[in-house]
Amino acid sequence: MAMSFNKTGDHEWELNVCGYTCPHPQMYTKKALQKIESGDVLSLKFDNPSSGESILAMCEAEGSDLIDRQDAGGSFVWKIRKA
Repeated sequence: MAMSFNKTGDHEWELNVCGYTCPHPQMYTKKALQKIESGDVLSLKFDNPSSGESILAMCEAEGSDLIDRQDAGGSFVWKIRKA
């Protein structure tokens, strides 16, 4: 269970926080968004369903857009465009 944060392409990043429980996924997501540029896309992978609500609320509060949402089989992949 190790968090990973990597650049996957031009203006594209991936954060994997599978195995972590609240509040860690939201905290790592917030830190990752602070490190990337406005307009960059963060692909967030997590497996704690309750984290989704807090991550969505944080994105709305900061003006970032959830541009894709895949929820399947207990794991989640969300794409967030930084405001």
